[in-house]
Amino acid sequence: MSTETNDSRAAAQNYTVLLVDDDMHNQKIFDTVLRHNGFGVRMAATGEEALREARSHLPQLILMDLSIPVVDGWECTRQLKAAPETRHIIILALTAHAMRGDQERAMAAGCDGYLAKPISPKRLVDEVKRMLKIA
Repeated sequence: MSTETNDSRAAAQNYTVLLVDDDMHNQKIFDTVLRHNGFGVRMAATGEEALREARSHLPQLILMDLSIPVVDGWECTRQLKAAPETRHIIILALTAHAMRGDQERAMAAGCDGYLAKPISPKRLVDEVKRMLKIA
């Protein structure tokens, strides 16, 4: 590994990402990729779990699937951004909602960024690092 890669991985160890996705295949892939790049990862499969995890563990970034059960990702994002204790958390929509207007709708709900699935593992990690300002 290059020194830059080692430095980036070491910096990532200071960050926890909450991965919110109800698809177990996506959970496994994204969890593996994020951990490989040094991030701590917590997971939730429903909006209700995501709200509980975010409030109790205060991750630095949430990867939010917008189509999740119980409380959808749109509403989950709105609730997190409305609460003083969680409004600072960066929320990156990671979603199959890729129709015209979906990105704007995600941003209006409070998402700080938007990635449409399918997404390459490298692009995902690059965007997480960019949003967390990790070199």
